[in-house]
Parts: sequence; C-alpha cells; structure tokens
Amino acid sequence: MPPSPPSPFASEARLIEGLIARDEGAFRYAISTFQPSMLHLARSIVGQKIADEVVQEAWLSAMGAIARFERRSALKTWLLRIVTNEARTRLRKERRTVSLEGLSAEGSELESRFDDHGHWLAEAAPGEWTEDAPDDLLSSDELSACMERTLASLPDMQSATLRLREHQGYSLAEICNILDVSESNVRVLLHRARSRLFTTVEHFKSTGECLTR
Repeated sequence: MPPSPPSPFASEARLIEGLIARDEGAFRYAISTFQPSMLHLARSIVGQKIADEVVQEAWLSAMGAIARFERRSALKTWLLRIVTNEARTRLRKERRTVSLEGLSAEGSELESRFDDHGHWLAEAAPGEWTEDAPDDLLSSDELSACMERTLASLPDMQSATLRLREHQGYSLAEICNILDVSESNVRVLLHRARSRLFTTVEHFKSTGECLTR
C-alpha cells in the first residue's frame, strides 16, 4: 500500500491560512498535531479533571484570534501560550491563583546553578549520581510511580515549567513566552521542581520508599 501523500497543511503558513479560512481539514490537522501538547500542558497546570475543558476553551480563543496572529512565534508556541492563559483564568475562578511573587529575588541567587541552556552545572546539581542512578532507578516501576506522584504534587507553575523543559524540550526563551514569566523566574521554577525530584529519587534510593509531603 503506497504511503499517504503529505498533508497540504504540513506547511505552517498554509495551515494558518486554512485556519483563518475556517477550513475543516486545516482544523483537523491542527487538532491532531497540537492537541497532545496542549493537553499535556493543561494537565500540568490545572490537573487531569478540567484539562479537557481548558483546552477546548483555548481552541475557541485561538480560532477567534487566529486572523490577528502576528506570527512572531511558532503557531504551536502561540497555542500553548493561550492554553496557559486559559488555565490561569480557570485557576483564578477556582481561587487557586498561582503567585510568583518573590521569585525574582531568589532568581539571581540561582543563576550560577545553571548553564546558559538551563541545565544543572555539575558542581551545583543536588546530590551525587552514580552509574546506577537516574536511568537505572527510573526503570523501577515503583520509582516511576513515585516520580509521577511527586510531579502531580508540584505547584502548578513548577510542574508546567518542568514538563515543558524536560518532557517537550522547549528552550528557556520558549518557556518564558509560553508561560509569560521572566527567564529568572523560569530558572527558579525549574530549580524548585528539579530539587523536589532529586530529593524524591535520593530518598527512594536510600530507603526504597516514596517520599510524600
């Protein structure tokens, strides 16, 4: 069976034009291409229960604004920014607004712990890893479940920042754009989330039990 021909909307410019024209094929392509990342981000901010609603609202907002999209960023980045805004709006309605106050002051202190790409410097990483540490330990079903519980327990913005960086590979600049926070705040959020995960793994390594808070 011959391979399917490439979608006419594989070009981002053509896809945007199709969305502006309300082309059903363009919308289906956008859904299949971007929905997983949008849901992943929404879940990391508002949790599983209302993530679908947040993404639905984000699509409605995006389609209402697509004609005004200035293309200063990739379409995916723009859509994820809308998801973030919708998630924050929903959190405010739930009276769970995330506060970033005080992060800037701590950010300058943490700058030296990361390289220019946002990775831990070897001498600054919490704990010392041996050859049996992260990869081997993460093969454990028990530790994997423990890590998921830790991720689920992180504050919303920490979870979103970590997942965007580690799971989806976004740069610090892209995360700043998606979450609408400064680079120093992104570094602090990453530091706090990574520290929690390192503590969880180290505790599991030494005790065989999941650290809960």
